[in-house]
Amino acid sequence: MTLWTVERLGRKGDGVAVAGDRRALAALTLPGEQIEGEATDGRIASPRIVLPSAQRVRPTCPHYRACGGCSLMHGSEDFVKGWKVGVVTEALRAQGLSASVAGVHVSPPHSRRRAVLSGRRTKKGALLGFHARASDVIVDIADCHVLRPAIQAALPLLRQLVIAGASRSAELSLTVTDTPAGLDVNVTGGKPADPALFHTLAALADQGDLARLSWDGQSITRRPPALPMGRARVVPPPGSFLQATAEGEAALLAAVRNILRDAGRVLDLFAGCGTFSLPLADTADVHAVEGLAAPLQALDHAARNTQGLHRITTEIRDLARRPLLPDELDYNAIVIDPPRAGAEAQAREIARSEVPTLAWVSCDPVTFARDARILAEGGYVIDRLFVVDQFRWSPHVETVAEFHRR
Repeated sequence: MTLWTVERLGRKGDGVAVAGDRRALAALTLPGEQIEGEATDGRIASPRIVLPSAQRVRPTCPHYRACGGCSLMHGSEDFVKGWKVGVVTEALRAQGLSASVAGVHVSPPHSRRRAVLSGRRTKKGALLGFHARASDVIVDIADCHVLRPAIQAALPLLRQLVIAGASRSAELSLTVTDTPAGLDVNVTGGKPADPALFHTLAALADQGDLARLSWDGQSITRRPPALPMGRARVVPPPGSFLQATAEGEAALLAAVRNILRDAGRVLDLFAGCGTFSLPLADTADVHAVEGLAAPLQALDHAARNTQGLHRITTEIRDLARRPLLPDELDYNAIVIDPPRAGAEAQAREIARSEVPTLAWVSCDPVTFARDARILAEGGYVIDRLFVVDQFRWSPHVETVAEFHRR
């Protein structure tokens, strides 16, 4: 059996193990540990810990070793926090950049208000949970340490939805959001909702007191699942993107507000349903730009029904294919929250603009660092960096960066 030393963690949380001149990935390990195992195709499938790290802790979740939802529960909280900060700063360093970290937020256990579960019907019932690591196998979960209690309590009902509406050959995707009005459940991949199935689904929605159940685009609505965004209340489209935890959203918003505190006219790019637009409209005029119509309609409806906000205007635009040009960027400040692929095209146009202040929100350190280099080449400097860990025990990490033009 080969003896390996774990040198560091890769960006996805796997240990990078070294034995002589050989390297392999080993899941559920920590830097400095000695492990035994054989590598196949560059991966040690079942490493045995010979010498554990002082940062190793006992995972509290019974599904941890099989489930792919969490991959860092075996590391202490201080270790995981420091590692995630390092992932961001190392990505910047690879692009020749540096930044001081002004704050780190970690969302607490049992705080995930939005989760995407997978479901599959079986002969004996249904599987419902998350995929196993690097697999399409669904790990059936009974007790999840990241989900809010309301979602946890609804797992039996969600299994009933899978049994009622899944074919034996298809996998369902269930996006579940805990809202003040109740759970909002959006299901895709199910059987067509003929009258009989519709009746069954409606009965299950009543039984579980769901705020809204949407089935492959067909809504079975009981009451609007409105979410607070600033002083406004937004009813997002079914399955719409939302920040994963209320605590993480609050941390992101606090950082953005701090950066843009003196701005009177703000441009919100990749605005979604208004996570930043609506709260910022307390003190500034906001122009919100988003590529999808439905989230902007939800934002606009919320703005029109909320008193005391500054002016909010909206624009549907694909910012990857048609970014705003420098002569369209006549604002005091920009907040931008692009998808995981980043916003390379828009970054190039901002780099040619005269906008003095940027709040750049990112969910991917590598694409963020790439875009930050483009901005730096155009004359922007990172003043402060805020790190937000909404996806506790996973390798995902979010940042808010404050840029100023030199």
